[in-house]
Amino acid sequence: MVVVQDASRTVKAPFLRWADLVPAAGTPRAIIMAALGLIVVMTVWQFVVWAFSVPIYLLPSPVDVANALVKDMGLLAKSAGPTIVEGFLGFLLGNIVAILVAVAFVYAKPVEEMFYPVAILVNTTPIVAIAPVLKILLGNGIEPKVVVAALICFFPTLVNSVRGFRAVNPQLLELMHVLSASKTEIFLKVRLFSALPYIFAALKISVTMCVLGAIVGEWIGSNSGIGYLLLQSMFEFDTPRLFATIFVASMIAIIGFAIVSVVEKWAIRWDPGSSF
Repeated sequence: MVVVQDASRTVKAPFLRWADLVPAAGTPRAIIMAALGLIVVMTVWQFVVWAFSVPIYLLPSPVDVANALVKDMGLLAKSAGPTIVEGFLGFLLGNIVAILVAVAFVYAKPVEEMFYPVAILVNTTPIVAIAPVLKILLGNGIEPKVVVAALICFFPTLVNSVRGFRAVNPQLLELMHVLSASKTEIFLKVRLFSALPYIFAALKISVTMCVLGAIVGEWIGSNSGIGYLLLQSMFEFDTPRLFATIFVASMIAIIGFAIVSVVEKWAIRWDPGSSF
């Protein structure tokens, strides 16, 4: 048995089961409905290409894209590797820094007053304008791609973490003070648990955006990765491979979203809408 404790009660929960890890989107009905929706879209797409005789270099049919996926499977898998690594490292870097900065904002108001506007300024600057500067500063290796991905992940997690750390039941904080709890104990046992739903909401956004950040970094300068293959396919007018590459990028983001959802289901074992 796993024992879950808070300030008011102790709850015994069974060991984690596979059913607990499967998000609501993974229910049979949700899967069937999603599959039906995808079939409808693919059918309409195929019909439009066939009915209007759209040239393949303008819009390939789903069959053409599927053929490109099979034909270029090795190239697509090879290109996906660097993008996954860059996106994952950027995801870790951006979110870890964002959570640490959020803690500093919550416990030091002057720090928040000084640096929150700076974070907003960086977030409002187009990432395609920042990427060339990072390439000049960091070179043409993996570093600028990771930093671009991290910058995209940073702000959503920062905003949600700050809000989550402050969304604490005042009565629970008062109880912790009565029990002479230290700031560290209050943070680990109260504020962190209060912020988890907010943090995971931001992680679901950033895990998809980090793939975009890695691709943008590869556009600025790279000889590998999904971004490089997208540019190569565009310049060669290989539209089926271009669509296949977009599909692979989307699958990477979807898998990342699913992994974060599974971790969230495991980490948050209570109703986020209920009070502590």
